[in-house]
Amino acid sequence: MSTLVQILLWLIFTDSFPAILYRDARLTAAILLGQSVLPPPASFDLGVVLAATLLHFSLSIIYVALLAYIAAFLKAVPITWIGVGFGIALYVVNLYGFTEIFPWFAQTRGLITLMAHGVFGVVAISVYRWLNITDARPPAAVR
Repeated sequence: MSTLVQILLWLIFTDSFPAILYRDARLTAAILLGQSVLPPPASFDLGVVLAATLLHFSLSIIYVALLAYIAAFLKAVPITWIGVGFGIALYVVNLYGFTEIFPWFAQTRGLITLMAHGVFGVVAISVYRWLNITDARPPAAVR
């Protein structure tokens, strides 16, 4: 969902779509494939997109697990605030912390990326809470 929001925001506020998507895929894939995938052109490359998707999906699962752990202790806090706060924290860690190791990510900093991280946090915590509520229902009476 957050990627779709990010794409929508790129379409509305930039004139560089899909090049910006291909650029971000190369930046992400470079973590796994090395910096050789970074140079332009920012065009579609199946190997780059698959590597970026695999890494992005894997990191998302790890981040959601961390958020679920944190959320278990913050039951009194409204879920939207937990999600937004987590998304902003994730943005700071990813785009300011990890850029010490992967400096090429600095170019992705910006309001659109921040908003996408916030949406990720809100959607993740909302699904977590929904699943938690669904699992907490008492079993149906046995007849």
